[in-house]
Amino acid sequence: MKILVINPGSTSTKISVYDGEAPLFTQTIRHEAPDLARFARVMDQEGYRREMILKILKHHGIRLADLGAVIGRGGLLCPMPGGVYAVGPEMLDDLRSCRFGAHASNLGAILAHDLAAEVGIPALIADPVVVDELGPLARYSGHPDIKRRSIFHALNHKAVARRVAQELGRPYEELRLIVAHLGGGVSVGAHELGRVVDVNNALDGDGPFSPERSGGLPAGDVVGWCFAPGASEADIRRKITGGGGLFAYLGTANGLEIEKRIHGGDEPAREAREAMAYQTAKEIGAMGAVLGGQVDAVILTGGLMHDRELARLIRARVAFLGPVMIHAGEDEMTALAQAAQRALADPESIRPYPPRFQTVSI
Repeated sequence: MKILVINPGSTSTKISVYDGEAPLFTQTIRHEAPDLARFARVMDQEGYRREMILKILKHHGIRLADLGAVIGRGGLLCPMPGGVYAVGPEMLDDLRSCRFGAHASNLGAILAHDLAAEVGIPALIADPVVVDELGPLARYSGHPDIKRRSIFHALNHKAVARRVAQELGRPYEELRLIVAHLGGGVSVGAHELGRVVDVNNALDGDGPFSPERSGGLPAGDVVGWCFAPGASEADIRRKITGGGGLFAYLGTANGLEIEKRIHGGDEPAREAREAMAYQTAKEIGAMGAVLGGQVDAVILTGGLMHDRELARLIRARVAFLGPVMIHAGEDEMTALAQAAQRALADPESIRPYPPRFQTVSI
């Protein structure tokens, strides 16, 4: 059964068509700045991106009637358990109104619905970044005014965990795994019997630092930032997300450039990379405690795991927890296609939105 996969980004839309497990094609549509400048809001780009997708499908000889389903990258929605969700009116309302935040990924479900509705096939999303399966104790931050939020690379976490479960010959729902995704941000999650019961907020100020994000900073010093002369909220947020991590220490977040500097004898670059590995390993160790030391495997994934030395540094510190398995990269398109195939094989597994699920209040 052919599946159309749609993954919108801020300046591109990636689409794929899969026939079963095999991709027929994958193409990235680049959106030039002048084209996007015509739209006041990202949500206004719906019609423009839809026509671009239809042109690519026509070029490849794919008709909407050839498809069994369309699945889009999930956007900013209410907290929800992991799984595959049907796109319906309430989800569309939340995405179009940007009730939970504005991001290009919000268009994924909207575009999937637009195209699927033309031929009466399912429109789906799977494992958006707001997947929330935290246990009640994991929600405590230390002050009731602030609750820990589950925002992480849920799609790749879940996909790679299922892949490792197949390699181990056991169901994902029977395993205790620690998954560390290292990309622009770093998220480390404790997967217990099919649920991510604890994970750091990889977006804006929790867990290890990454190429562009500061991770968990000493709170007292952040207060000092806030009251420094001329400080603005935008400047501080930029230090935390986008201007933190390796970028703040080294002036670049480019992994190839940093690797070149290290090979050239740049000691600060070597130490900063090792410190990132150290913090990631420390977070993995913390998730080992969450799982009570019962760890079937530690999985290292994400784009940064193509850096073998970084992977070696992390593995050396966490191998005592259990087998360390490396799955470099982040194949979001395949993960979405596989989620759609699982859902079509078992339609009762497709969840409604909003989910019949409430986060635990503190």
